[in-house]
Amino acid sequence: MRAFPSALRMLLVSAMVAGCTKNVAPRVAGGDDAAIDSLSTRLEELRTREAATGASCADRCDLGTRTCELAEELCALVERNPDRSDLPPRCAQSQEQCSGARDSCARCDG
Repeated sequence: MRAFPSALRMLLVSAMVAGCTKNVAPRVAGGDDAAIDSLSTRLEELRTREAATGASCADRCDLGTRTCELAEELCALVERNPDRSDLPPRCAQSQEQCSGARDSCARCDG
Protein backbone atom coordinates (compact mmCIF):
# COMPACT_ATOMS: atom_id res chain seq x y z
CA MET A 1 0.00 0.00 0.00
CA ARG A 2 1.41 3.36 -1.00
CA ALA A 3 1.74 6.19 1.49
CA PHE A 4 -0.25 9.33 0.81
CA PRO A 5 1.77 12.26 -0.45
CA SER A 6 2.10 14.93 2.27
CA ALA A 7 -0.04 17.50 0.37
CA LEU A 8 -2.87 14.97 0.04
CA ARG A 9 -2.56 14.06 3.73
CA MET A 10 -2.73 17.73 4.68
CA LEU A 11 -5.82 18.20 2.52
CA LEU A 12 -7.49 15.18 4.11
CA VAL A 13 -6.73 16.37 7.64
CA SER A 14 -7.99 19.88 6.81
CA ALA A 15 -11.23 18.48 5.43
CA MET A 16 -11.75 16.36 8.55
CA VAL A 17 -11.14 19.29 10.89
CA ALA A 18 -13.40 21.60 8.90
CA GLY A 19 -16.16 18.99 8.92
CA CYS A 20 -16.17 18.53 12.69
CA THR A 21 -19.08 20.04 14.55
CA LYS A 22 -18.30 23.06 16.62
CA ASN A 23 -19.47 23.53 20.18
CA VAL A 24 -21.10 26.93 20.07
CA ALA A 25 -22.96 28.50 22.96
CA PRO A 26 -26.71 28.28 22.33
CA ARG A 27 -27.16 31.98 23.00
CA VAL A 28 -25.80 34.82 21.00
CA ALA A 29 -25.54 38.35 22.29
CA GLY A 30 -29.00 39.82 22.46
CA GLY A 31 -30.70 36.46 21.97
CA ASP A 32 -32.40 36.49 25.36
CA ASP A 33 -33.36 40.15 24.99
CA ALA A 34 -35.01 39.45 21.64
CA ALA A 35 -36.83 36.42 23.04
CA ILE A 36 -38.03 38.38 26.08
CA ASP A 37 -39.26 41.20 23.86
CA SER A 38 -41.06 38.71 21.62
CA LEU A 39 -42.74 37.01 24.58
CA SER A 40 -43.75 40.38 26.03
CA THR A 41 -45.32 41.34 22.72
CA ARG A 42 -47.22 38.06 22.54
CA LEU A 43 -48.44 38.53 26.13
CA GLU A 44 -49.68 42.00 25.24
CA GLU A 45 -51.59 40.57 22.28
CA LEU A 46 -53.23 38.01 24.57
CA ARG A 47 -54.09 40.73 27.10
CA THR A 48 -55.79 42.70 24.32
CA ARG A 49 -57.78 39.66 23.19
CA GLU A 50 -58.80 38.87 26.75
CA ALA A 51 -60.02 42.43 27.28
CA ALA A 52 -62.24 42.20 24.21
CA THR A 53 -65.87 41.64 25.05
CA GLY A 54 -67.76 38.65 23.76
CA ALA A 55 -65.07 36.02 24.30
CA SER A 56 -66.55 32.64 25.09
CA CYS A 57 -65.57 30.71 28.23
CA ALA A 58 -63.54 28.31 26.10
CA ASP A 59 -61.72 31.26 24.51
CA ARG A 60 -61.00 32.83 27.90
CA CYS A 61 -59.65 29.57 29.27
CA ASP A 62 -57.53 28.99 26.17
CA LEU A 63 -56.14 32.52 26.49
CA GLY A 64 -55.41 31.83 30.17
CA THR A 65 -53.49 28.67 29.36
CA ARG A 66 -51.49 30.35 26.62
CA THR A 67 -50.80 33.39 28.80
CA CYS A 68 -49.43 31.22 31.59
CA GLU A 69 -47.26 29.22 29.20
CA LEU A 70 -45.73 32.43 27.82
CA ALA A 71 -45.25 33.79 31.34
CA GLU A 72 -43.35 30.64 32.31
CA GLU A 73 -41.11 30.97 29.25
CA LEU A 74 -40.45 34.64 29.99
CA CYS A 75 -39.62 33.96 33.65
CA ALA A 76 -37.24 31.15 32.65
CA LEU A 77 -35.36 33.61 30.45
CA VAL A 78 -35.31 36.15 33.27
CA GLU A 79 -33.82 33.52 35.61
CA ARG A 80 -31.03 32.90 33.08
CA ASN A 81 -30.02 36.56 33.50
CA PRO A 82 -29.75 37.10 37.26
CA ASP A 83 -27.44 40.09 36.80
CA ARG A 84 -30.18 42.08 35.03
CA SER A 85 -32.23 44.09 37.52
CA ASP A 86 -34.57 45.35 34.79
CA LEU A 87 -35.98 41.91 34.01
CA PRO A 88 -37.60 40.62 37.26
CA PRO A 89 -40.44 43.18 37.03
CA ARG A 90 -41.27 41.82 33.58
CA CYS A 91 -41.51 38.32 35.02
CA ALA A 92 -43.69 39.54 37.89
CA GLN A 93 -45.97 41.38 35.46
CA SER A 94 -46.36 38.29 33.29
CA GLN A 95 -47.18 36.17 36.36
CA GLU A 96 -49.84 38.70 37.38
CA GLN A 97 -51.28 38.54 33.87
CA CYS A 98 -51.33 34.74 34.12
CA SER A 99 -53.15 34.92 37.44
CA GLY A 100 -55.71 37.36 36.05
CA ALA A 101 -56.29 35.22 32.98
CA ARG A 102 -56.81 32.11 35.12
CA ASP A 103 -59.23 34.02 37.35
CA SER A 104 -61.17 35.15 34.28
CA CYS A 105 -61.46 31.55 33.16
CA ALA A 106 -62.52 30.35 36.62
CA ARG A 107 -65.20 33.06 36.93
CA CYS A 108 -66.50 32.22 33.49
CA ASP A 109 -66.70 28.47 34.12
CA GLY A 110 -68.48 29.13 37.38
